[in-house]
Amino acid sequence: MSTAVESPTSEPSFYARKGIASWLLTTDHKRIAILYLSSMMTFFLVGMTLGAFMRLEHLTMGPTIMKPTSYNALFTLHGVIMIFLFVIPGLAASFGNFFLPIMIGARDVAFPRINLLSWYLFMSGAAIALSSLFTGSGPPDTGWSFYVPYSVRTGTNVTMAVLGAFTIGFSSILTGLNFITTIHRLRAKGMNWMRMPLFPWALYATSWVQVLATPILGITLLLVILERVFHLGIFDPSIGGDPILYQHLFWTYSHPAVYIMILPAMGAISEIIPTFAHRTIFGYKAIVISSMGIAALGSLVWAHHMFTSGLSDFAIIIFSLLTFLVAIPSAIKVFNWVATLYKGSVELRPPMVYALAFIFLFSIGGLTGLFQGALAINVHVHDTYFIVGHFHYVMFGGTGFAFFAALHYWYPKMFGRMYNERAAIVAFVPIFVGFNLLYFTFLVLGLQGMPRRYYDHLPRFHSGHILATVGSWILVTGLLLMVGNLVRGLFRKTTIPANPWGGVTLEWTVSSPPPTENFAVLPVITEPPYTFNPVAKESA
Repeated sequence: MSTAVESPTSEPSFYARKGIASWLLTTDHKRIAILYLSSMMTFFLVGMTLGAFMRLEHLTMGPTIMKPTSYNALFTLHGVIMIFLFVIPGLAASFGNFFLPIMIGARDVAFPRINLLSWYLFMSGAAIALSSLFTGSGPPDTGWSFYVPYSVRTGTNVTMAVLGAFTIGFSSILTGLNFITTIHRLRAKGMNWMRMPLFPWALYATSWVQVLATPILGITLLLVILERVFHLGIFDPSIGGDPILYQHLFWTYSHPAVYIMILPAMGAISEIIPTFAHRTIFGYKAIVISSMGIAALGSLVWAHHMFTSGLSDFAIIIFSLLTFLVAIPSAIKVFNWVATLYKGSVELRPPMVYALAFIFLFSIGGLTGLFQGALAINVHVHDTYFIVGHFHYVMFGGTGFAFFAALHYWYPKMFGRMYNERAAIVAFVPIFVGFNLLYFTFLVLGLQGMPRRYYDHLPRFHSGHILATVGSWILVTGLLLMVGNLVRGLFRKTTIPANPWGGVTLEWTVSSPPPTENFAVLPVITEPPYTFNPVAKESA
């Protein structure tokens, strides 16, 4: 992208200010992004540990390392941490906060103080949710979806966990409002809508879903708390409530939330693929339109989670049709990414390897989602391990692998350091192998009839559970190697050029790490995005 940008090397890096107060009171979008990133990676490691313990419990039949009540608590906490504290904020809160202003040629987000407030709300919600472990009559045991009537009748401390998720929702809404305003008001001169990079486009689509859908979840969770405290009879059928109403309200948010998770991931992949294929992205406008289409259609398919709940035949046919329609924009993106690779000069460096793995794993997740959209198959696989496998292929194989791709891609720009690329590839192998051994086995177990959320299993499922547990060990080993390599890279004193990958968007025109206000002189955009110059790449 051709720009008129004056070199910002005379400005100090945002790392120049020292002391913990300079971080906790900062309004610099880059520092807030790193606060989010470090918080979420910590929560991810905790959630990963809980998931590994759950797998270990299924290594044998009967009790292995815990009791059924402990398993239910771990299951709930694993889901709450991974969904609300890692996957939903994910790429938007970390890489979106860091790179959105730079990629559109702005000095900061529109509301810097609100940006800091959103991180404090995120951490407050996390603290409230995790406090449920140590307060009340025990950790919540309802699952991360807090389904009623159990969530309003159980004696465990569901109220604190629900209140924590409610608080985190405010953080999501504020971030969405901030990004929408930033994109509308702070784009660089010459950057019209069709000159905006695809990652900001994905954040724009995501932000509208955050702003419009998250209040529904907030109201629903607040009603659960009120019902637990005042016994109002909203959801509990024993006092005149309707538990199906809870499912409608919960999934009216939680299915669009899938796209809050995956759209920024798709945006990051749309940046990485052309950079390492050294080609202009194929079908820029189609990707833009498909991002907005996913955001719109994703809000209409919530009831495909409820095909066995007693909906009318007409309703489930309509929602089945919508489920197949919402797959079309995602398929457009996959086609465009693969078409971009065609006849490209592809470099298989760590970000690209993770991006290619994302395409493969997300495609499996999408196809298994279409299986569930088919009504007859859905009746068979509903509430089985097939659902768990599909969910993890989309959320972990999709959002998770895209997060790792983006982290390896933007790492040198964020920190001015470089990890060991060979070690990154070595870590990728057990991550990819362990992931598929674990979650593809889940798909097979589900087709065989293994129900999800069960503490124990029957003998006919035992060999599958052993295989899946071994896969979890391989996966955890790879993840620890990856994290260790990234942390070690922070202490490697190497000089990183501004553009080690040969990228063409604005973040690669500033120093590594970027200066405090990003640009000494605001850029002027003169060409469409992803215009590659063969001499632009600097050697690392």
